[in-house]
Parts: sequence; C-alpha cells; structure tokens
Amino acid sequence: MKNHEILDLIQEITRNDGTTYMELGNMLMNGRAELAAERGFIKEVRILQLNIPHSVHVMKYEQYINETFEIPDETMDHWEEWTKTPEIQAEVDLVLRENHIG
Repeated sequence: MKNHEILDLIQEITRNDGTTYMELGNMLMNGRAELAAERGFIKEVRILQLNIPHSVHVMKYEQYINETFEIPDETMDHWEEWTKTPEIQAEVDLVLRENHIG
C-alpha cells in the first residue's frame, strides 16, 4: 500500500465547469481540496457527512485509493480527480446509498 488513509467523510466537489461529484475522504483530503479551491484548481468543496460508518464498501474503496493514488501535499499544482473503475464506482454508490446521499 502506498498510503494508509482512513476515509470517514463524504464531500461534494464542484469542478471549475460547475459540475459536481461526490467523493469519500477524510479531514486531510478535505483540507487539500480546500487548498485546491483557493488555488483555483476546483471551484469548491463541501462536507456532506462526517463520521460515516466504516462499512465493507468503504473499506474496499479505501484499499483502492490507498493502492492507486498518492495523497497530494501542500505544494500541489493541480487537482487530481480520483478515477474509478466501474466496480469501484459501484462501491462508492453503495456507500452513498448507505448514507442516504445522492
């Protein structure tokens, strides 16, 4: 594993074109998204739900994120939207449904 991030919140990210997407994250990633918004890489980020249950679907997504992506540091020069395989998107959709979002 590259990282060992625990994902415990759901956030809505607004791209610069005005479209939005839901992402699972944590306070570190939310802080990076806020920094990305300040730098103009995304329009905004807002937390929709804190302390989501650590379900099997969250754990599968966590493993995928930790193995696939690097968590940006404060010197980031762009926002990397985490791409999802159809299988992983299904896991995220289940997490959103479990948390009555979407």
